[in-house]
Amino acid sequence: MGALVGVVLLAGLCTGQASQWSDRVGGGPGRPRPGGARHHRGVVGVVVVDDEALVRSCLRAVLDASEAVEVLACATGVDAAGVVAASRPDVVLLDVRMPVVDGLAVLPQLVALPRPPAVAMLTSFDADEHVEEALALGATGFLLKDTPPEQLVASVVALAAGAVVLSPGAAGALLGRRDAGSAGARAQVAALTAREREVLALLGQGLSNAEVGRRLGMRSSTAKDHVSAVLGKLGVSSRVQAALVARQAGLDDGWLPGG
Repeated sequence: MGALVGVVLLAGLCTGQASQWSDRVGGGPGRPRPGGARHHRGVVGVVVVDDEALVRSCLRAVLDASEAVEVLACATGVDAAGVVAASRPDVVLLDVRMPVVDGLAVLPQLVALPRPPAVAMLTSFDADEHVEEALALGATGFLLKDTPPEQLVASVVALAAGAVVLSPGAAGALLGRRDAGSAGARAQVAALTAREREVLALLGQGLSNAEVGRRLGMRSSTAKDHVSAVLGKLGVSSRVQAALVARQAGLDDGWLPGG
């Protein structure tokens, strides 16, 4: 997995795909990096939210050293929502545990923005007890603060490309519950149409609407409609939750209703 060894991509996005994204958005070696946020095609814009100034400075230094990523701003939990709304980043790295206003309180505010960024929670503990709650609230990643620089950059690029990125401990905590929830998940999947199950299986791989459309020979807008229908039938609010249902049901292992 190259730069992503030690980081679990629930999306199935490999380092090669992340590199292609980096090149596509202008992060290739030797290419100039424009300043600014989403308005400038070329880099993945990031906002770092942490209560400790030292952590913010270290993360900024690591990420800004990459041609593929630019830290647009840093914030604490108190001012995070306003800073993110003004900066319009592609990705937010959000500390789970902060005094006054913690990450789980900030997360719903970020998800509710008109153009919400991908949000990865930051933690010092690999098996953090808040993993499931954060993903249910709309986070698309859970990363350790001491993730090696190369892995951190690759994870941010993958998040911007639509991947779900989890530390090994976070992934283990979630997928370890697979057997316990498999019966309920399979009942949910059995209620979907054959096409919706195909869409859900691809969501389980972390594919974007455009990628789902290409795989199934349909327009991106049609794929988006199918994704919305799948989320509605499953009673979930995010693609991450749908991906977890797919995995609990065993779609990634080829399970199908009646099989």
